[in-house]
Amino acid sequence: MDALFAGIEQLAFVRGLKASFVAYPIVNALHILSTGALLTSVWLMDLRIIGAFRSLPRAAFVALLRRVALCAFGGALVTGALLFSVRAREYAAMPVFLAKMGLILLAGVNFLAFVRHAKGGDEPAGGTVTVLAVLSLVLWTCVLFAGRFIGFLN
Repeated sequence: MDALFAGIEQLAFVRGLKASFVAYPIVNALHILSTGALLTSVWLMDLRIIGAFRSLPRAAFVALLRRVALCAFGGALVTGALLFSVRAREYAAMPVFLAKMGLILLAGVNFLAFVRHAKGGDEPAGGTVTVLAVLSLVLWTCVLFAGRFIGFLN
């Protein structure tokens, strides 16, 4: 596995990204922007599902924020992969990085469970959907903290 990660680090575009005075900070800033948009949309969506912002129509609000969250997740995924590629071997060996990846996986499974249980319309959320929304808040917040620890533990 170490050879795979070493190979990733030696790709021409990765070496270029690592050597660039401009490109790496831009990718890093775009990752922060994408993560911020993701967490903001997830928090607002989950809070609405739990019962906040009752004056806003639940179905439309959640549908809008779901699209924002999915786009932001795509941006975070691409920029995160680029940031990972620069120090793939080091990051892959970090328990906090592995924890972050595990938390993202759990958040994805939670999202799929939510989609399976959620109802359309403006009826109040209840039971399983509310639990999944609370779990989403916890998981994505933990992803954020794990990501910040990566920057300080390397």
